[in-house]
Amino acid sequence: MRKVLTGAIAAACLFPVALQAEVIRFDILERVPAFAGRSFGDVGPYERITARATIALAPSDDRNAVIADLAQAPRNGDGKVEATADVVILRPADPTRGNGTLLLDVPNRGRKLAPQLFDDAAQPGANNAQGADDASIGFLHRQGFTMVWVGWQGDIPSKPGQMALTAPMLKGVTGPAREEVIFDNLTNPARASLTWPAADPANLNVTVRAAWADARQTPAGLSAKLIDPNTVEITRPDSFDAGALYEITYTARDPAILGMGFAAVRDVVSFLRRDTTPANPLLNALHPSVSRAIGFGVSQSGRFLRDFLYLGFNEDLSGRVVFDGLMPHVAGTRRMATNFRFGQPGRNPRHLQDPAWQADLFPFTYASLSDPLSGRTDGLLRRCTLTATCPKVMQTDSEHEWWASHASLLVTDLAGNHLDLPDNVRAYMIAGTPHFANPDDTMRRTLVAMALPQNPMHAGAPMRALLSDLNAWITDGVRPPSSRVPMRSQGTLVEAKGAVPTDIPGLPYAGIHTLAGFSDQSMLPPKEIGRYPVFVPKADNDGMAIAGVRQLALAVPRATYTGWNPRSQNYGPTALYPLQGAVVPFAPTEAARKEVHDPRPSIAERYADNEAYVAAVRREAARQVAERLLLPEDADRAVEAAKQGKLAKLGPY
Repeated sequence: MRKVLTGAIAAACLFPVALQAEVIRFDILERVPAFAGRSFGDVGPYERITARATIALAPSDDRNAVIADLAQAPRNGDGKVEATADVVILRPADPTRGNGTLLLDVPNRGRKLAPQLFDDAAQPGANNAQGADDASIGFLHRQGFTMVWVGWQGDIPSKPGQMALTAPMLKGVTGPAREEVIFDNLTNPARASLTWPAADPANLNVTVRAAWADARQTPAGLSAKLIDPNTVEITRPDSFDAGALYEITYTARDPAILGMGFAAVRDVVSFLRRDTTPANPLLNALHPSVSRAIGFGVSQSGRFLRDFLYLGFNEDLSGRVVFDGLMPHVAGTRRMATNFRFGQPGRNPRHLQDPAWQADLFPFTYASLSDPLSGRTDGLLRRCTLTATCPKVMQTDSEHEWWASHASLLVTDLAGNHLDLPDNVRAYMIAGTPHFANPDDTMRRTLVAMALPQNPMHAGAPMRALLSDLNAWITDGVRPPSSRVPMRSQGTLVEAKGAVPTDIPGLPYAGIHTLAGFSDQSMLPPKEIGRYPVFVPKADNDGMAIAGVRQLALAVPRATYTGWNPRSQNYGPTALYPLQGAVVPFAPTEAARKEVHDPRPSIAERYADNEAYVAAVRREAARQVAERLLLPEDADRAVEAAKQGKLAKLGPY
């Protein structure tokens, strides 16, 4: 921290009784110009506010009672449980120039990802907002959003570049814990970090298997020992490859009350939206300068938002709506293992790992369904429907989630039949995209464990259009474009076998995808009870998904882009490499493609010359602008990139 504004802290402390939403203290640590004073069109310059918010929760309140172990936590003199969250705010220096929408970007493992996606900003500048270039294209700021980040993760430390929640712990409490580790190397012995400190070295156990569906093994040469309470060293047997799955079970101690992270986001957003005391830094002329809020999150943070909604946290402690709109991104149909004793917010089971763990529990979709495996009837909207606090939801996923995070369960019932989404929910699959690509990614194959060249497709352009659509939906009631996802009823959501052509050179397709199941979590390791049907996107003859939002590089293609990428030989080849897609360029000429027996038409067969290619990009861009899936400024950028042969960041052809 470069400055401490003691006057602001004093102002915050003068009004502890008046503070609402259970934020009992809001300490401003720094208030400085953002982006070196850069101005953003009609909105002007921004300022950055760094703060800490202290919340205090009454365990007896029904809205808090859902938090696991809250009633057992240490309490303050008022009988409430306290936690402190890191807070960062980027707001127009002149709040009257803002658009009135608070955009909460849920930190992903303490990091800010919305600037990378919406502003094409690169790290570490996206996290700092100091230099003028840190805002890159400045989309969010030109639109006038007030950006907010609230640290919610209670199992990581607060430090520069990493926002967190300081939550109370249950000292001396112990219980079972489980970790899964894939090393992707042959280092022996190898070390892994445990989420929670181990209470007893004697209760540390490890097993190994080549694939998740195999039986757990304890072969000769396999052993584990604690280096310290949070570090285990595993001696590995010679008979397993670099992609083998190691499962560690142990007795953990001192759990934190992780579910308080949901309450921290709820209460800080409600405070910033509605508190009218001088402690609120968004106060302008005795009223907050924002009148509505959108919750956005990427991957882990998108799963956080799905759980936030499911657990009822979109109702604040006065019964009011917290977020008018939610935008969980690349979450698939997963939630989180956060609101549990010894939860693991940072763990996201990837392919080759347990598909029926706590992050993958029913319910999967927004409407309520009856689950034959658990015997429950539930849905993500059930609680908010009962309290009339449901937001408008725009769920966006990369294509990868339809292969790796069983996203098909969003639009099918539990028997695999077509399911319509509720009227307040839209879903969009950004076809041909990996889980998350940085704006400066290029095609490369840098990881030996990945079988195919890495897909560099960045989703910024369609996501900017969809965020604009969501803001118009909650602001003016303008309905967004209809959902763009594969569907059983349209024949674009199919069984994995036969979903993708198998005759494309350099694109080995084996139908690998993540399953979905239900397990008895009361035993360790859990026992699988049954599985749910999972489907994948149907591909065209080029090997690319037919349905979804097809960016210009797919709609006017020069290569095949997929949302899946297998693991290499000797690295668990029966599984998908985590988070990645693949790219296989088209042959330049008819002769070149015939030489390798490529059924995909060559670039020369598709476009007479580069002018014809650019014209096709221009026509498709105009169509997507008309459908509100692309902004005019991004259409212009795309046409210019096409002229330079760099639309898909693959370089000239």
